[in-house]
Amino acid sequence: MRKGKINVQTENIFPIIKKFLYSDHEIFLRELISNAVDATQKLKTLSSMGEFKGDTGDVKIEVKLDSKAKTLAISDKGIGMTADEVEKYINQIAFSSAEEWIDKVKSAGENNGIIGHFGLGFYSSFMVAKKVEIQTRSWQKGAKAVKWECEGNPEFEISEIKKKERGTDIILHIADDSTEFLEESRILALLKKYCKFLPVEILFGKETEYKTEKDEKGEDKQVPVEKDRIINNPKPAWTQKPADLKDEDYKSFYRELYPLTFEEPLFNIHLNVDYPFTLTGILYFPKVKQNFEVQRDKIQLYSNQVFVTDSVEGIVPDFLTLLHGVLDSPDIPLNVSRSFLQSDSNVKKISGHITKKVADKLEELFKSNREDFEKKWDDIKIFIQYGMISDEKFKERAQKFCLLKNVDDKYFTFEEYRNHIKTEQTDKDKKVVHIYASHKEDQHSFINAAKERGYDVLLMDTPIDSHFIQMLETTLEDVSFVRVDADVVEKLIKKDDELPSKLSDEQKDKLKPIVEKQLENQTFHVVFENLSETDQPMLITQPEFMRRMKDMSALGGMSYMGNMPDTYNLVINTNHPTISKIIDETDETSQSKLISQLIDLAMLSKNLLKGEKLTTFIKRSVDLI
Repeated sequence: MRKGKINVQTENIFPIIKKFLYSDHEIFLRELISNAVDATQKLKTLSSMGEFKGDTGDVKIEVKLDSKAKTLAISDKGIGMTADEVEKYINQIAFSSAEEWIDKVKSAGENNGIIGHFGLGFYSSFMVAKKVEIQTRSWQKGAKAVKWECEGNPEFEISEIKKKERGTDIILHIADDSTEFLEESRILALLKKYCKFLPVEILFGKETEYKTEKDEKGEDKQVPVEKDRIINNPKPAWTQKPADLKDEDYKSFYRELYPLTFEEPLFNIHLNVDYPFTLTGILYFPKVKQNFEVQRDKIQLYSNQVFVTDSVEGIVPDFLTLLHGVLDSPDIPLNVSRSFLQSDSNVKKISGHITKKVADKLEELFKSNREDFEKKWDDIKIFIQYGMISDEKFKERAQKFCLLKNVDDKYFTFEEYRNHIKTEQTDKDKKVVHIYASHKEDQHSFINAAKERGYDVLLMDTPIDSHFIQMLETTLEDVSFVRVDADVVEKLIKKDDELPSKLSDEQKDKLKPIVEKQLENQTFHVVFENLSETDQPMLITQPEFMRRMKDMSALGGMSYMGNMPDTYNLVINTNHPTISKIIDETDETSQSKLISQLIDLAMLSKNLLKGEKLTTFIKRSVDLI
């Protein structure tokens, strides 16, 4: 037996590890199993090179939990270590600048990532263990097995032991403040989180399966059979060649990633890049719901099949966080903070490449089968709109395949739609006016009026359409957007010609306060417009600018506008015979009833008449009849 001190230049290594990694202390298991995988992979490499002549045999990694002994063990059958290698890799820790680095990260508010900076993967075990043992035997011929022990301080003991099999056992004696890691369910959850796709099979405990056997009467019966519980899938779909996979393989892998998701993805992108960086992965397009925020955090980030994080916001472009799937790159550091990842140059290059590949895939789908692309459009349009709003490079590419859909369910590219409407919908300033509705049912009367006028009406009903429209108006040349209920149909597209008014200015001045009185101080502005006699006598519009700004504020654009009340215009048609009749009416009661009826009809067509006001309207309508 030999005793000694771990070669560090600070006595505080273990308190530092415990303190500054405590918020993320569960990663000790990932670190130890990653080391076991590395040792196993190295043995396979030596075997393939002919340096290791023997039979590699069963190289599964086993995790054993003994709650009575309060130990957790990780065992591999990899290359193992000699006594000299234990001395080199375990006892010599290059930690001379640890305290200086700790001071630096404390001042920056960063309390994680220390393991990655100093190669302390093994020492993360002391976050949860009061004592750690290493029992190891090297693959090298004639090597003697050794045991290394340490109780969370610089003192260690190393001695020769008897160990038949090649490989390494790491035995953690769990500390009193970390007994959660003696619970089978906790360890199982961590293994499934961090080790689900590691390239070497990992065993943990037993699981029961049932097989069918015949009983004495020859009838089928279910017999329980215990077998080793395999934690991981060593060959996940993203590590395989796309040519070797079928559609069902991709769908099956999606179900493996998200076992509680019952809706299948629309399509996927298989990434396989080896220059100028290494990147593999599979990204799935889910059906993006109207409330697209709930779809986030479904991309899992891996480094050589070791789980890093599922919080990729800030690491990949924001709009890509709406996708699901896996990204794997050895160029992504394993043990660093998210803020470090966000500023890492490799990560930024990878992020840009993914954006390009996504745009390529969408353009390919659009060109190869437009009919199918149109069928999927309603389920992916928020993703594409959000991408165009938030990412300039994606916006440039997406203009080729982004679609506009009208209320008759016909689809157009930007250029196709401009050519479709420019004859009828170009205003006096030479701008092509895109008229749109946000709700087909609620705005039916306005849509109908616009269509009767010969106009085409788009359907734009996503939560981010106000932002999307604002972006299009600055991107597309000589284009403006106006919602179908933003003004009377004659004013949606401003022309040079205007109908004369049958009311004089004096009559308007006389009528306006009478109408305003019936509005009961609601947020309506009374305006007069010279419309056709066949148009409604009164209608309600909602001015485009203020309404759009308020809609945008709902998604965080201008929070100060969020609490502002909706404002509307009550438009009086100066040329409708009923309006002339109201002015000529001498009985004030009859005049008030008629005005109230017309106001309520206008509100009803705008879906604003509810509750007591609707009840009053119905009763008054019956009385008038």
